[in-house]
Formats: sequence, structure tokens, C-alpha cells
Amino acid sequence: MKVIALILIAVVALEHLYILWLEMFAWTTRGKKVFKGSMPEEMFEKTKTLAANQGLYNGFLAAGLIWSLCIQDPVWFKNISLFFLSCVGVAGIYGGLTASKSILVVQALPAVLAILAVLLFTS
Repeated sequence: MKVIALILIAVVALEHLYILWLEMFAWTTRGKKVFKGSMPEEMFEKTKTLAANQGLYNGFLAAGLIWSLCIQDPVWFKNISLFFLSCVGVAGIYGGLTASKSILVVQALPAVLAILAVLLFTS
């Protein structure tokens, strides 16, 4: 059953790699389509540096989750994965409450499911 936890961690990590790419490298192109309606189109160019900074932080979350997948010791695996998944979960809840309710489903829910899988299926 540990494989379920590993898959969910990998999904959350891949999601954050996508967010890194979107915010750091595609903010003024694909970002306009993904976040259509959330702000005026002319703001994308003006907020490019801010979005890139946010993308970098998402990259750090992905790196931590990928690192957790490489840890062989069960205690360290559990602690590191729970730490980074909790960071994602808190960020998702905050984003859902302050920016867009969809962030609760897209970001927070997968992290919470992964946390539950780690707690239930790992030693």
C-alpha cells in the first residue's frame, strides 16, 4: 500500500513542477490562458517577476517532495514527505481562502490525500 503514498507524492511533485514552469517561463503566454479572468491581461507582463518568484518557491516544494521519494530510511521518508506535503497543503488552503476556491481542490486536496496515504500506509 506504500505505493499509493509514493504515487500521490509524485503527483503533487509533478503538479508543482508544472506550476514552476507556468509561473517562471510561461507566465505571459500559457499563464494568461490558465489564469484567464483572474486579472486584466495587461497585468501579466507587469507581474512577470513576481510570478517567477512564486514559481521558484513551487520548485522548492517539488524538489523536497522528489527528495522524499529518494529516501530509503522509513522514518526520514515519513518526516520529510509529511513536512513538504504539509507546506503544500497550507499554501493550498491559504490560496483557496484568499485567491481562488479552486486552489483548494487543485493544490490542497492532493496534498491532504498524500498526507493521509503517508500516515496510513507507511511505517
